[in-house]
Amino acid sequence: MDATKKPLRISPELGVYAEKHGIFQILQRMLQCLLVDKPNDPIQYMIDHLKRENDEVPRIFLLGPPASGKLTVEIPNTLWAKLILERLSKMDCIKRGWILVGFPKTREQALALQEMGIAPEHVVILDAPDTVLIERNLEKRIDMTTGEIYHTTFNWPTSSKIRKRLVKPGGTSEEETAKRLLEYRRVIHGVLNSYSKKYHIINADQPSVDVFSQTLSHVQSRHRSNAPYTPRIILHGPPGSGRSLQAALIAEKYGIVNVSCGQLLKEPVAAETRFGEAIKPYAESRQPVPDVMVLKCLSRRLSKLDCSTRGWVMHGFPQDVSQAEMLNDAGFIPNRVFFLDVPDDAVIERLAMRMTDPITGERYHSIYKPAPTSEVYSRCKINPKDSEENVGKALEVYHANVSELEQFYSPVIHVNADQDPYTVFEYIESCVVKPPSKNPNAFV
Repeated sequence: MDATKKPLRISPELGVYAEKHGIFQILQRMLQCLLVDKPNDPIQYMIDHLKRENDEVPRIFLLGPPASGKLTVEIPNTLWAKLILERLSKMDCIKRGWILVGFPKTREQALALQEMGIAPEHVVILDAPDTVLIERNLEKRIDMTTGEIYHTTFNWPTSSKIRKRLVKPGGTSEEETAKRLLEYRRVIHGVLNSYSKKYHIINADQPSVDVFSQTLSHVQSRHRSNAPYTPRIILHGPPGSGRSLQAALIAEKYGIVNVSCGQLLKEPVAAETRFGEAIKPYAESRQPVPDVMVLKCLSRRLSKLDCSTRGWVMHGFPQDVSQAEMLNDAGFIPNRVFFLDVPDDAVIERLAMRMTDPITGERYHSIYKPAPTSEVYSRCKINPKDSEENVGKALEVYHANVSELEQFYSPVIHVNADQDPYTVFEYIESCVVKPPSKNPNAFV
């Protein structure tokens, strides 16, 4: 065989290692720093960069109009460039990250920061209606001794000693605040255009706890990465949760391999292979196939070139921690695990009322898709496994294992699957295309 025509086989372990350690992201960040800083000794620069281990630290701009609650720090325009660059170059900012408050205020300042290589990972805009901001500013007070800011309604000091030294700051009258807001609204669009893919607006007209919670959630998220990514997805959920449909939608949209454990076990039986003959007695007696045999069948499929290069979405396995450990030991480690959550009563309604026309193979449901005629309805059959009693038993088995399986694959992504299947798909898709957040236990 001509070696030049032999298909390239990429070891699955290579992709797992690269994703686990963020190899592509490290190289991408290092290249960005090289192009910005232009060091005389690039090799030593890269060595020093790797030693700092600072690629995951937060780099945040916190912006907003006057009185939006961002604790604005006024920096003279003649000094800002030197001060910001000098401060962000210190080791604590490099190692721990930084948050720049109230700056940049204009597009020109934003572009100047970019030219110096100061680029945030997230830009948070705290905003509120002008009437609210004007009211806040009118009630603002400052402790001239400590510089602390207070508010007559929201943050009034309990100490009479502090209250006596509070003064109303200049520039907070209704007319002055309105003028500053008008200027802010005029220039903020230029700033947003400079960070069009990174900014996020948060409503500041709500309790500070809620503002903080939403801000923290955003800065813990990650932007979509350009890193080569091979999806390895497991869909887990109770019977009737829609795993098969979601797997089919994902596979069709992204060209990855749909690995149905049940279907894989049926194929060798139908083909009457030696392996199929070994499985056949279990299939005929409706007994579970031993885990070792299931894993052997899955390993054959997941080791093929299309799964290694395009990725896969699997459902029907694993169903407990023991199976999950076997899958991991075989080298098949998922990078997304979704739990499709559906209430038990909804599962019973979905399954116990579905039926199949034995002549056409068409599936119907007593509520959602009734048979078109009484003749068709009369010949429809219900699968014995879909009886309410059997569904109840299957749910008991599912609930007995779900908690341990979730801990094994933690962090997992929970999805409310008791809604329109295409709404479910949109949420799953959003989690597939974006890197997992730094706190990815989400529930929709």
